[in-house]
Amino acid sequence: MILKEQIDAFLNFIQFEKGLADNTLKAYKSDLEIFDKFLQKHEISAPDEDSLLDFIFELKNSKHAALSIARSLVVVKNFYKYLVRTDRMKKSPFEDMDSFKTNKKIPEVLTSEDISRLLSAPDMSKKEGIRDKAIIELLYSAGLRVSELAGLELTDINLDEKVLRCFGKGSKERMVPIGDYVVETLSGYIDIRKTFLKDFSPYLFVTRRGTRFTRVGIWKVVKNHAKKAGIEKDVYPHIFRHSFATHLLAGGADLRSVQEMLGHADISTTQIYTHVDKTRLKKIHKQFHPRG
Repeated sequence: MILKEQIDAFLNFIQFEKGLADNTLKAYKSDLEIFDKFLQKHEISAPDEDSLLDFIFELKNSKHAALSIARSLVVVKNFYKYLVRTDRMKKSPFEDMDSFKTNKKIPEVLTSEDISRLLSAPDMSKKEGIRDKAIIELLYSAGLRVSELAGLELTDINLDEKVLRCFGKGSKERMVPIGDYVVETLSGYIDIRKTFLKDFSPYLFVTRRGTRFTRVGIWKVVKNHAKKAGIEKDVYPHIFRHSFATHLLAGGADLRSVQEMLGHADISTTQIYTHVDKTRLKKIHKQFHPRG
């Protein structure tokens, strides 16, 4: 296992510091070994918030109970807190992540109306509004992880060919098509991008100070405009990825193509979105069919 020595050290620590029962220790060990296997399966060397969300959804797709998922989340986050406390890591990758609520529908998606309201929220008379709309448009239209969006460079975008290049988990490169709306929005942003800069930056999206966006910074942009748009759902960057996949499948896209665009190593990860769409179809059938 990738984390075997660290896991063993953590289990020894909590056994002697907290005096946990043997069954609890076994459960902790099992949770961490499952997480380690997940990291190996997807070739993740530096997990982040997106990794943990994908891990949660994979557990849900494997029929793990909500309480079991919640426990796994707590165990993994406490494990990384331990790594920070013992100077094995500078900062937990999950430090800034909101708590996961197990009673939420997994995964929740935005409707087309929600997307339209979000894209109308930024003030296009301001350069920040032009930039923020491009961020939201690209998150949804390309299904990018927030870390992938933050890492995009100007040279990764080809507006003439309507395609972008991004590097996903395990530094795997993939090409994702972008539509006319994205091309138009990105063109408008690129035209004014230089007004943010004091020095050269290779990154596509930059802050007011001209620095590269962090994942937390993009999270704040999304939250701010969701609030402006009056959307009551919990809107976070990863929800655009779920919406991207669900809307493609609902429109008739084949699963393999969606898998390729999302950059999933295993098609079983992509299949969760077919379950979401089946739920939607069942509701439509019940509502409109005379024998529903």
